[in-house]
Amino acid sequence: MLTLATLRQERFRLPTTARRVLMPLAVVFAVLATAGWMARGDAPPPSVYAQEHAAWAEGTLHGEPLPGPDTPAEGIGAFFAGLTAAEQRTLAHDYPLVVGNLAGAPITLRYEANRVALAEAAEAERARIAVGGFSPAGAHEAQRRLNRFETLGDGKRQILAFDPTGRGKVAEVLGDLETAERVALIVPGVDTDLLGFQKTFGKYSAPVGMAQALYREERDLEPGTSTAVIAWADYDAPSGIAMSAFTGDLAEAGADRLLTTLTGLPGDSPVALLCHSYGSVVCGLAADRLPARVTDIAVAGSPGMRAPDVTGLGTSARVWAMVSDDDWISDVPHLEVGPLGHGADPADPAFGARLLGTGDAVGHSGYFEPGAESLVNLALVATGAVDSVRCAPGITHCAPSDPCAALV
Repeated sequence: MLTLATLRQERFRLPTTARRVLMPLAVVFAVLATAGWMARGDAPPPSVYAQEHAAWAEGTLHGEPLPGPDTPAEGIGAFFAGLTAAEQRTLAHDYPLVVGNLAGAPITLRYEANRVALAEAAEAERARIAVGGFSPAGAHEAQRRLNRFETLGDGKRQILAFDPTGRGKVAEVLGDLETAERVALIVPGVDTDLLGFQKTFGKYSAPVGMAQALYREERDLEPGTSTAVIAWADYDAPSGIAMSAFTGDLAEAGADRLLTTLTGLPGDSPVALLCHSYGSVVCGLAADRLPARVTDIAVAGSPGMRAPDVTGLGTSARVWAMVSDDDWISDVPHLEVGPLGHGADPADPAFGARLLGTGDAVGHSGYFEPGAESLVNLALVATGAVDSVRCAPGITHCAPSDPCAALV
């Protein structure tokens, strides 16, 4: 039977044109089988991502097995450092969904691998659309996925992670991660997925818009500091106000993925985590395991961090919190009863975070709007210019010169 795993193993023996034809055909066969239009076994075919990882697990180079996906970033880095540039590119093109998501692999190689993966995903989606059989809503979503693959695959974009499975995962870098003096990583909240990664309407409520606004603000405020910003939608976030939004299961898995991302970043420049909404739950659960280079955690519109106070987070990083006056999150009970709820409100002075002003930021999704005081404060934290932050109303001190936020 023709499978994507078989095609992966045969890539070097297939001319480029043949690969471009056969890869979408394999996806079409999978679609037909899944729909019951072809004879098949009881189990649906595994995802392209899963098939590629299975092929990688069986692959060898110079007679030696390829490193397992659980190999620490240092080991992955050492493996790639021992390869020639041609060998690195061979692996990136033959296993793009593996190399493109492999913490510790050279950053520019991950960008290249993800361009290959996105081109293949777009080609497969076109084939799926050609098969047809969608409802009107399904056809619309398929076209949106194709558009997203095509825009993310633009050669000018730096895609750090990509997985088309299910609702999809993706992360993008603005700036130069290898030379940046300061790095900011944005952890978004509910409805974070491939289709919601970038928006035309409500631009600054989506990860790409958040990162673009922050990156511009950083350069305006601290032009002498080289920065990089990561729009990180590389975890399975809750979809809408579902039960999963009120539990920590997805956040725990997200925290593990976040830690893997952080250990795979190049260099040793300080990192700030900027965590919005449910993303602050992810950051809270990762807090006690963060690398020492993470100097700051700033949360905006947080439902809680799964800790009773700053001390309970178990981190040496500075913790900042903000909430706008009309953010509906303030009306959500900050409780934790068994698996439900996320605990104390980080924007409550009793929590012990450094409380930042939001100015005229509007609602739950307005913290990264250009011109908002909240964005200015987040950019100051991200660039390390923390003595210039503006405290929340009623707070006399929140900068590091005073270790504790205090009421007037």
